[in-house]
Amino acid sequence: MLRTIQAAARCKTATNCVGICRKPRRAVRFPSMNILLTNDDGVYAPGLAALYQELTALGDVHVVAPLTEQSGVAHSITFLSPLVVRKIFNGPGEVSWGVEGSPADCVKLGLFECCPVRPDLVVSGINGGLNAGINVLYSGTVAAAIEGAFFGITSMAVSLEYDEHADFPTAAKIARRVLEQVLPRTEGPQLYNLNIPTVALNGPREIHVTPMGLARYGEHFIKRQDPKGRDYYWATTDPPPSTEDADTDLAALERGHITLTPLEFDLTKRDLLGTMKDWRLEI
Repeated sequence: MLRTIQAAARCKTATNCVGICRKPRRAVRFPSMNILLTNDDGVYAPGLAALYQELTALGDVHVVAPLTEQSGVAHSITFLSPLVVRKIFNGPGEVSWGVEGSPADCVKLGLFECCPVRPDLVVSGINGGLNAGINVLYSGTVAAAIEGAFFGITSMAVSLEYDEHADFPTAAKIARRVLEQVLPRTEGPQLYNLNIPTVALNGPREIHVTPMGLARYGEHFIKRQDPKGRDYYWATTDPPPSTEDADTDLAALERGHITLTPLEFDLTKRDLLGTMKDWRLEI
């Protein structure tokens, strides 16, 4: 069954208020919290800027992000070329680090080179486009959060459904409110994936805690020819298929709900592991 997280502060005057309350309230600043902020859309992306503004209410934010868009690079890291890092001055007292590398590269450099102190939290986003279902495996946004969790730091990936005129500031406020509620309840380093549909920005909001969907999609390509007659293929951005399984992030997002999914990076299939130990394989 889907579990709905209601906001800690609810509007007591409204009878039809659902999910996160829109009533303005003071952000909860966590004592001595240091936050590493990254993304896969690039250091100049509007989603990153919006999230930065909200996260400064929770602690000290250090930005280490790719210099160029790195969508779909998953958990790649750079081995065969040097990582060039540029200091970017955003304003008085505001410095970001732009990295010619992947989101995972950015987190590694942030942890061990760029951040003045070890971060207490890694946040990746806001991505322009949902990272739900099997897209979690391809996402550079989620990979950056995984890298933070790998080093024992609670991490969250944040994604907003694609819209040419995306309202990143509202999505950033939602992400900050979710963090305010999740962090005090988190025991030990955890990894979270937050997805926000566009309808939740202006309508009633509910947050559903769900597993990632496993529906297969993205199998179509457009076949064309270049001027020399050579075939080439362009991957399409097919929407995920409609699903009757109510207990997945894809289904909840389809119904307009915000989804929060706990993830882990251990890919071992443990139920088969015990059986395989009895196989007594020999060479």
